[in-house]
Amino acid sequence: MTRRLFLLLSITLLLACNRAPVAFRNTDLTGATFGRQLSLNDHHGQLRSLADFRGKAVVVFFGYTSCPDICPTMLARLADVMKVLGDDAGRVQVLFVTVDPERDSADRLKDFVPWFYPTFLGLRGDAAQTKVVTAEFRVFAARKPVSGELGYVIDHSSGAYVFDPTGRLRLYVKDTVSVDDIVADVRMLLQGS
Repeated sequence: MTRRLFLLLSITLLLACNRAPVAFRNTDLTGATFGRQLSLNDHHGQLRSLADFRGKAVVVFFGYTSCPDICPTMLARLADVMKVLGDDAGRVQVLFVTVDPERDSADRLKDFVPWFYPTFLGLRGDAAQTKVVTAEFRVFAARKPVSGELGYVIDHSSGAYVFDPTGRLRLYVKDTVSVDDIVADVRMLLQGS
């Protein structure tokens, strides 16, 4: 009897361990050892960390308000994601982290970020804090002089990071991915995948 029980228990454990992996449409970062810390002021002046949003899926996107193309396009795409999510949008928080603290004041972020979707938050730090958080997330950001009124642009990584409601980094979303692919993965995370 003990031998049968042991065999039955062993088979049960093996089956539990061999569950099919979650098939995300975006890049699976489950188990990543970066992107664990984020502590910056939001555009209201409140210090925010990833822990503030436990219970929600969190999308972290790095950019700057003077970005001519990628940033507004990605923020518009994320706004469309929120619209498609419907009632589930209340369980998702988008954080836009500026890589241009010199120009992106709290007021500028407050005017820019929620324009795409009312619950989006802009985060900023000083130059040193920005350097720390971009290193933590392995984000590339390099200032490039240009002629004209802007004076410079910032070449930067263009994807977003998605955390599940428990606060674990789970996905990297390219800036070219479809709204449907983002929605599908966020819904999976909200369901506990």
